[in-house]
Amino acid sequence: MNITDILKSWPLYILPHHFISRLVFRLTRIQCPTVVPGAIRLFSDIFKVNLTEAVNPDPESYKTFNEFFTRPLKPELRPLAEGANVLASPVDGRISQMGKIEEGRIFQAKGHYYSALELLGGDEKRAAPFMNGQFMTIYLSPRDYHRIHMPLSGSLTEQVYVPGRLFSVAGHTARTIPRLFARNERVVAMFDTEFGKLAMVLVGAINVAAIETVWDGLVTPPQGWGVKRQTFPDVVLEKGAEMGRFNMGSTVILLLENADMQWEKGLAEDKPLKLGEHLASL
Repeated sequence: MNITDILKSWPLYILPHHFISRLVFRLTRIQCPTVVPGAIRLFSDIFKVNLTEAVNPDPESYKTFNEFFTRPLKPELRPLAEGANVLASPVDGRISQMGKIEEGRIFQAKGHYYSALELLGGDEKRAAPFMNGQFMTIYLSPRDYHRIHMPLSGSLTEQVYVPGRLFSVAGHTARTIPRLFARNERVVAMFDTEFGKLAMVLVGAINVAAIETVWDGLVTPPQGWGVKRQTFPDVVLEKGAEMGRFNMGSTVILLLENADMQWEKGLAEDKPLKLGEHLASL
């Protein structure tokens, strides 16, 4: 932790996170053909978005900014790591942290941990399989592809919406704000896989105006408040299938029950990832 990180992070405590994010939600859905293409070009220039990777690379063709932000990519550019026992990257992004979960404690940054129990909404039965499992936290920047795909084939057992703040999830906040990912609004998707339980935690952040899943549509902004648990019988998704998306950038946390899996060599904090990349063998 350094003084620069602190100075960049402390104002976030007083900002009206949800008001800002809901405003962004509305603005990014405005249909205005005289403004939207220019906004897309400006955003792409600032964040160095590679539009040539998109199925539709023409800024003029998007009706809203959100339609552009959740754009699909040409599938041939993101080959899926082969093998039923191979964990594939669910997103384009950058590794924030990874490793073993130690008695339910998950490493956030130097000097900061949070618990699997609080991350998953406070249910001991839900958290129990992961108490000594493994995790990977992946940060998505504004320039990244924002659809989220399955790292393994699995059957959905439950979806849990957990309310919270909407702090930024950039590196400086992870290093300075205690229990960041367990404090932010999030959607937890629980799966049974051939290799044990899998939790995919989609963490909201300031300007992340909405989180969607393919089986439930728009989950945030929520209707009402409080932890909300739902089941969706017969939802089975193959490895590589889309399972959700962020409407603006954020973080995905993978929790795996399988403690014996072997991470691919070369994976480490701050390493960039591409969707479908080989992460581990189970």
